Amino acid sequence: MKMAGIYIHIPFCKQACHYCNFHFSTSMRYKNDLISALLKELELRRNYLEPLPVNSVYFGGGTPSLLEINDLTRILNRIHSLFHLLPDTEITLEANPDDLNGQKLRDLKSSGINRLSIGVQSFRDEDLTRMHRVHRADQALDSIKNARIQGFENISTDLIYGIPGMDLADWTSNMKIAIDLDIPHLSCYALTVEPNTLLHKRIREKKEPDIEPSDQADQFLHMVDFLVASGYQHYEISNFSKPGKRSLHNSSYWQGQPYLGLGPSAHSYNGKQRSWNIASNSLYIDSIQSGELPRETEQIDQLKKLNETIMLSLRTQEGVDLELLETNFGSKTRTRLLEKSRVWFQNARLQHSEEKLFLTKEGKLLADGITADLFFEEDES
Repeated sequence: MKMAGIYIHIPFCKQACHYCNFHFSTSMRYKNDLISALLKELELRRNYLEPLPVNSVYFGGGTPSLLEINDLTRILNRIHSLFHLLPDTEITLEANPDDLNGQKLRDLKSSGINRLSIGVQSFRDEDLTRMHRVHRADQALDSIKNARIQGFENISTDLIYGIPGMDLADWTSNMKIAIDLDIPHLSCYALTVEPNTLLHKRIREKKEPDIEPSDQADQFLHMVDFLVASGYQHYEISNFSKPGKRSLHNSSYWQGQPYLGLGPSAHSYNGKQRSWNIASNSLYIDSIQSGELPRETEQIDQLKKLNETIMLSLRTQEGVDLELLETNFGSKTRTRLLEKSRVWFQNARLQHSEEKLFLTKEGKLLADGITADLFFEEDES
C-alpha cells in the first residue's frame, strides 16, 4: 500500500552550531507569524497528497522543541483535520536535550507525538563545546532517561563521528553509551565542513584543526561492525535500528514515496515533480499571507526518476531491486546497470545477489562516487 509523509520545517535555534548549514534563525521574532503561515500553507496544499493516507509526520528544523506545546498542538490539529492519518502514524519531533524537561515531555506525549529524535551529537562535553552545541553531556543522558520515564519508547539519537580530537576509543565510548541506554534508533553522521558555516570559517582561519578523512573512514567501518554486533540493523548508510524501529518517515524518502514539506526551505515530492519553498522566513510568511506558495518546481522525467531510484536505493540495506528496476525502466536498463557496475564488483565495492544490487561495507565509504558512476545519460536510458 502506497503511503505518504508530511514534513514541517521549524527554522528556529537557540544558537548556531558551527557545522550546520540548514536554514534556521536564532531570532524567534517571526515565530507567531510563521505558525500562522504554516497553518495557512496546510490549507493551501491540502490536496497535494490525495488520495494517499499519511503514515508519518516529522517536525524538523532548526529546533522544533523550542515551540510551545500550544503551537505544536495547533499544527497537529490542522494536519488531522485536513489529511487522512493512519491510526499508527509515526509522529516525530526533533528535540535538543536541554529542552526536554519533565513538563515538556509530558506535554509532548499528550499532544500525540510518539517519537523523539534527540540531537545528542556526542556524550562528551569536549565535542559539544567544539561544535558549539548549547547542551551538556549530562543533559543528553537525562533527556533520554526522562523521555523513557514519560513513556517514550520510540527514540532516536543523532551522533557525530570524525570530530577533530576524537579517536577510535572516544567514538566507541559514545556508541557504547547509546547501546547501554538501549536506544532503538541511531543516526550517525561524519562531521562535514560545509561552505559558509562557522566551522568552515574557523578551519580556514586556522582556529580549528581540519577533519581527517582517514580517521572518519576508520570510525565508520568500526561503527558498522560494532553496532551490527550489538543487535542493530544497518538499514541505511547513516542509520541503524533495532528490529522494527526503522524511521518510517526517512524510509519513505529512500523508497521514493510522496511527501509534503511545509515551512521555509522545505521540499515536497509527489512522484512527478519536486518543489521547494523559499529559504527566507520573512518572504515565506509574506507570500503565504498573500495566498501564494513561495516555491520553485522541478519536473521529474523518466531519466531523473531512474537515477534517483539508483541513488536512493543504494543507500539502503536492501539496495537496488533489479526485478523492479526492469519492470519500471526496461530490461535494457537492468543489463546496462550491471555492465556499469562491473568494475565495482571487481574491487568488492558492490555486490549482486538474489535480484539485488547493493553496496558492501567498504563501498558505503564511496557511495556518492559509485552512485555518480552508475548514473545514466540521455543516450543510455
